[in-house]
Amino acid sequence: MSSTVEDVGGVDAQDTQDTQDAPDAPDAPDEETPEASGRGHRRALLAAGLAVLLLVLGGAGMLFRAHQLRSTPAAGNRALTDTEATSQVTGDVSDTLGKVLSYTPQATDVTAQSARELLAGKAAKQYTALFGQVGKRAKEQKLTLTTQVVRAGVTRLTGSEARLLVFLDQTAQRKGRPAGVVAAQLSVTAELRGGNWLITDITAR
Repeated sequence: MSSTVEDVGGVDAQDTQDTQDAPDAPDAPDEETPEASGRGHRRALLAAGLAVLLLVLGGAGMLFRAHQLRSTPAAGNRALTDTEATSQVTGDVSDTLGKVLSYTPQATDVTAQSARELLAGKAAKQYTALFGQVGKRAKEQKLTLTTQVVRAGVTRLTGSEARLLVFLDQTAQRKGRPAGVVAAQLSVTAELRGGNWLITDITAR
């Protein structure tokens, strides 16, 4: 009885081993059917059609954007087209900032006079309120401030109003002490009055 069990077990084990060791039969090569070929052709046509559609939509988008630029207020921004006016407002604003933001202990009245002539609106009111204190401190502390515009760019210019972004360096020096330089960035609004651009608003950024 034991021998029979061993024989059967041996046959089963051998058969199992032979089955595991037998190499897999090679897959039969796929043959492209006419139906599969047709699907591939349709996919290629679809891809080409999508590419053309994207090009058309891209072109239409650019035309629509160009129309927007021509038909919206951006088209009235002379900062993009009028180089002469842009140059004038940049020069006037840079010159004004250099004058009203610079002073010496002996000549604060000169700075105040420049501010009265070159500032208007909100900027004039703010400056008048603050410069009284600044001028007094400059005399007491022997403080000299020199402001130089490093770069100024007109961001919007329409009719008689302009908006600018201005970068400047300010050098402050007290008598007997080394000078210190501080960089500043301002948003400036200016209005054209009597042929000159007057600053009407100054905001530190």
